[in-house]
Amino acid sequence: MKAALLNELAEVNTGDTPRRSPELLFKEEPLDIVDNAPEPEPGFKQVLIKVEACGVCYTDIDVIEGRVKCKIPLILGHQIVGRIEALGLGVKERVGIGERVGVAWIGWSCGKCRYCMTGLENLCNDFKPTGCSIDGGYAEYTVAYEDYIYKIPEVFESYEAAPLLCAGSVGYRALKLAEMADGLRLGFFGFGASAHILIQVARRLYPSSEIYVFSRSSDHRELAIRLGADWVGHPLDTPPRKLDRAIDFTPVGETVSRAMEVLDRGGRLVINVIRKQNPVSLDYVKHLWMEREVKTVANVSRRDVEEFLSIAASYSVKPEVTLYKLEQVNEAIRDLKKAVLKGSAVLKIRC
Repeated sequence: MKAALLNELAEVNTGDTPRRSPELLFKEEPLDIVDNAPEPEPGFKQVLIKVEACGVCYTDIDVIEGRVKCKIPLILGHQIVGRIEALGLGVKERVGIGERVGVAWIGWSCGKCRYCMTGLENLCNDFKPTGCSIDGGYAEYTVAYEDYIYKIPEVFESYEAAPLLCAGSVGYRALKLAEMADGLRLGFFGFGASAHILIQVARRLYPSSEIYVFSRSSDHRELAIRLGADWVGHPLDTPPRKLDRAIDFTPVGETVSRAMEVLDRGGRLVINVIRKQNPVSLDYVKHLWMEREVKTVANVSRRDVEEFLSIAASYSVKPEVTLYKLEQVNEAIRDLKKAVLKGSAVLKIRC
C-alpha cells in the first residue's frame, strides 16, 4: 500500500524559519512516500479501515521533531476517517463492513486503572496513541481497536470530519476544563485548526459572551472576525477588557505568561497543546496571584470525541479545510509549521 513513513527524527525545514535543533537533521521532506508498505491485518478486537481522509496536526510535527516520543519507523496521522474493510477476531456486532468510522489520538488504554475506570483514559499511564505507538492514517489502510472508533455523522464529508476528531475534540475538552459560562469573556491565543472550530461552538453555547482572539497572523485574525470574534489583535495588543477564561492553542511558551497578564482576577487559562517548543516562565505575583489559575489538556477522552461529534453535527460546525494528496504530506507539514494555513490541513486519500 502507499504510505508516508517517518524513518528518522528531523527538524522540519520550512525554508524561512530559523533552525532550533542543530542535533537533528534539517529536512524539507521528513516523511518518505512509499508504494510498498505492507497492508496491516486486523488483530484481536481490531478492524481494518480503508482510509478516506486524515487530518494533519501540529502534534505530528512534535513527533517528527522528537518532542513527543514515538516508535520509529512510524506512519503518522491520528485524525482518520475511513470505511471498515475487515473485522478481526472478537469484534462485536456494533460495527460492520462498509461503515464509515473515525479514529482519534487515543488508540488503546488499559481499561483497568483508576483513570480508565472513571472515563479518564486520556490519563492512563499505558495508553497507546494513534500515529505514535500505533501506526496511523497517513496511508491507504490502517487498523484500529473497535472500542476506540467513532461513527461519523452523515452531515460531514470525510475530509470535514477528520479535523473534528482531534482539533475539534481537544478544543472542546479545553472549553470544558475552562469551566466556561455564558456571559464570561473568553480569549483564544492562536487561531489555527483547533481554535477556528471551537469558536463556532463557543458562539452557539455562550451567545452572551465576548470572544477575543489573539493571533500573529492577519489572515487568521480576518478568519476569526468572519467566524464571530468580538475583537481581534496581536498577542501583545491590549484587549478592551480583561478575560475571565482563556485557551492557549500556540506551540510557544511565552504565550502562557502573556495570557495570564490579560486574565482577570479569579480567571482560568487552559493550555491546549501536548508540548511547548520552549519553556514557560511565570511570576507568582504578576501572573498567578489573585486566584488566577492554569490548567493543561492531556490528550482527549473517548467521551469528549463522542460528545463533540454530536454537538458539531447539531450546530453544523464545519472546519475550514485545505486539501492535500498523500504525496503532498510534506508540503502540508511545512505549511502547518509556517502557520500559513487558514483552518485545517487534511490529506484526501479516498473521498
